Amino acid sequence: MAISETSLRDVALMSIEQINEQGGVLGRRLEPVVMDPGSNWPRYAEQARELLQRHNVDVVFGCWTSVSRKAVLPVFEELNGLLFYPVQYEGEEFSENIFYTGAAPNQQSIPAVEYLMSDEGGGASRFYLLGTDYVFPRTTNQILRAYLNANGVSDDNIREVYTPFGHSDFQSIVSEIRSFSQGGPTAVVNTVNGDANVAFYQELANQGISALDVPVMAMSVGEEELRGMDTATLEGHLAAWNYFMSVESSANDAFVETWFDYVERNSLPGGSNRVTNDPMEATYIGMQMWAQAVEQAGTTDVDEVRVAMRGQCVNAPSGHRICMDEENHHLHKPVLIGEIRGDGQFDVVWETEGPIRAENWSPYLNNGE
Repeated sequence: MAISETSLRDVALMSIEQINEQGGVLGRRLEPVVMDPGSNWPRYAEQARELLQRHNVDVVFGCWTSVSRKAVLPVFEELNGLLFYPVQYEGEEFSENIFYTGAAPNQQSIPAVEYLMSDEGGGASRFYLLGTDYVFPRTTNQILRAYLNANGVSDDNIREVYTPFGHSDFQSIVSEIRSFSQGGPTAVVNTVNGDANVAFYQELANQGISALDVPVMAMSVGEEELRGMDTATLEGHLAAWNYFMSVESSANDAFVETWFDYVERNSLPGGSNRVTNDPMEATYIGMQMWAQAVEQAGTTDVDEVRVAMRGQCVNAPSGHRICMDEENHHLHKPVLIGEIRGDGQFDVVWETEGPIRAENWSPYLNNGE
């Protein structure tokens, strides 16, 4: 997962530096404690406990996969810690000890499929749901299957396939996608996570499948992941996020400028080729909101900060004023569909008029409300 997670660490450190330059929080400088579980799921819980008990941190920003989040959740609830989770996820969860700054399904995957079914998005009638074999893809695809069924797409026109973390041989899967697409307009909904995406998109190119043939809508591929790919062969494929680096707003101009200044001053690997992306924005939003909530509460006490977080708002790089819901610990977020360009950036081809409220319990599952 290093291809995706490294930039979240870096933008968190940048945010801490920025907050400290502005006087810190409650007149005190923030001190980062950085830990790396190395994508070893049991270590997440161990290190969460260490952060809260040994280092006595006031707040934690971290985790990428839902496996890691679910591993640490009981620790944060037991010790009454506070976690800000910055990545899109499958929903079906609420914790008093977590603030979710990434997208819920109705802020990413559902609008993405709606777009693919529209005339503008290609009018897909068959869907190949490809994901890494863990909770986020499986639950997301369970929601998508129910949504598609409710909108007239039968199970015969839906295929679900899962691969292990780090999977590298997509030859047979891409061949199956080609065969499946012969039955009508087809789209791939991609919830593959991490480095495996490099192999998947490379195999699409190897077999000559372009976005005109079968568009791929990605839920976990953004600017950072594209840095490791030959994007010339990916033009026209899609991704659904709540922020793209190419968004035109004064807040984004400032965010990107601050990021590149930080990269240069700290000689970060990749230098001028580094990018910003959605989970980085979500991390940044969470850190700014937490700092505001602490100032409002006048303390770092978790119970008081939790109350102060309700309704917190920031002017986000996306160009929208983003607010924390008063009840469900999720952000109200805009939804953007981006088309991959040859330079590894995205052209925004569709977006909501403004932020939409997260549904952390999907109406398409039995426990939805």
